[in-house]
Amino acid sequence: MSLTRRLIGRRFSNLGALRRSQGELDAAKPLLEQVLGPDHPTTTRGLNGLALLLCDQGDPTAARPLFERALAIRERVLGPDHPDTVATRRALEELAEGAGAGAEG
Repeated sequence: MSLTRRLIGRRFSNLGALRRSQGELDAAKPLLEQVLGPDHPTTTRGLNGLALLLCDQGDPTAARPLFERALAIRERVLGPDHPDTVATRRALEELAEGAGAGAEG
C-alpha cells in the first residue's frame, strides 16, 4: 500500500498535479516507516521525494528537515559516498545556495 501511494504521488507530480501528489506522498511516509522501518532505503526515497516536491512547490523551508533526515539516515545506512547520499547532500547545498541568493536579492 505505501509503495503504491508513493508511486501514485510521483505520477501526479509528473503530471503537474503537485497538491494531489503531496497528499499521496504525505500518506505514504508513515506507512513506509511502519512497514519498512525508519532507516530503510525506500523510506529515505520517500522522504527525499517529498522534499523535492516541496521544493517544486516553492516551500524549501518545509523541504529542509526532510532532506536533513534523509541525509542522516543515508550517511549512516548507505555511507557518505553512496550516490543517493551524495544526491541528498547536493540538494541540501542547493537549498542553502538558494536561501543565500534570496537573502541577497
